[in-house]
Amino acid sequence: MLNLERLRTLDALARHGSVSGAADGLHVTTSAVSQQMAKLEREVGQPLLAKSGRGVRLTDAGRLLADHAARIISQVELAQADVEAQRGCAVGQLRIGAFPTAMRGLLPQVLSVLRTGHPELRALVREQEPEESMAAVVRGDLDLALAIDWHNKRMPVPSELTRAHLLDDSVDIAVPAGHRLADRSEISLAEFADDDWISWNEGQFCHEWLVYTLRGTGIEPRIAHIAEEHHTQLAFVEAGLGVCVAPKLGRGPVPPGVRLLPVCDTVRRHVYAVWRADADRRPSIRAAVDALQKVAAGLQ
Repeated sequence: MLNLERLRTLDALARHGSVSGAADGLHVTTSAVSQQMAKLEREVGQPLLAKSGRGVRLTDAGRLLADHAARIISQVELAQADVEAQRGCAVGQLRIGAFPTAMRGLLPQVLSVLRTGHPELRALVREQEPEESMAAVVRGDLDLALAIDWHNKRMPVPSELTRAHLLDDSVDIAVPAGHRLADRSEISLAEFADDDWISWNEGQFCHEWLVYTLRGTGIEPRIAHIAEEHHTQLAFVEAGLGVCVAPKLGRGPVPPGVRLLPVCDTVRRHVYAVWRADADRRPSIRAAVDALQKVAAGLQ
């Protein structure tokens, strides 16, 4: 009899491509992954992993069983969804991934609503960039993720995911108090052709959006500094080291040496939730989406 948890370990190995990646995805140690795989190999009576340089790879038998494991796990998730739906209440654990500004500006109120309305539901929240959390939902490492894209650059959503719009988040441009445009009531992005920018990490969707948008206005962006957190970016702006995009969601207090300027052509982020389509019947998913939409409506 094949053990479901060991099949989950094999599935994680196949998806992540390494023992350490599988361990991170399953939130266990690498030794626990190795032990589970050793037990699974004894159960099936043949090797499932082979050494490959410093790492491992799946054998032909390992790949074959991993394909079955993915289908088995999907069926188990469907069964869990049906059982939850039959019971009709949100219970158990719900794993949520959210990008930083949503973690600050949205999730605390949402978790409070869930705790009050669904005391048997335990939400576990992880801060992740949208690309990472969406991939984690596809893999089954998360149940629900909050993601963003922009009015002029949409993020592809995998076909196996369902999405629900939460809110449109307008953004301002943050400039130092002594900036030449600081006293303006409204600005155009084209007016920042000679400015340095503080941006997100290269390769992130928001960084790519900023470069794409500035080039669309005829500006070749001068990215002077990279900072992950918006509060860090604002600190750099206050120090006179450049300008940055300042979303309203989760913004918090603005340093006294920073001025926020609305953009005349209205730059907006679209915030939405995504989850696996085969989990759509789970009351816990529906409860979380309802709470997200309720809180989001109050922010607009």
